[in-house]
Amino acid sequence: MTKKIRIANLPDFDLAQQLKTEEDIAAYVTLAIEDGDASELAYALGVAAKARGMGEIAQSAGLTREALYKALRPGAHPRFDTISRVCSALGIRLVAQPVHV
Repeated sequence: MTKKIRIANLPDFDLAQQLKTEEDIAAYVTLAIEDGDASELAYALGVAAKARGMGEIAQSAGLTREALYKALRPGAHPRFDTISRVCSALGIRLVAQPVHV
């Protein structure tokens, strides 16, 4: 007899735990950029910052922890300067590529 698994008993999935290297973070953020939704990019940077440690990223980006959480919360639309500083703190950079039609 197969034991039933209840969804409520499954562990929560935390994507931040999967982002272990700069390459992982860069690939994840690239997918968010390709999606074309600014709030999705902010969310992805928040997940990446959580993976590295919000306090560490905030300090490296020259922000307070509270400001970082606010800028990268779901639905946020942070300034480009904030995105650039967070990317630098994460060890990644944004890259422009031509669109192939």
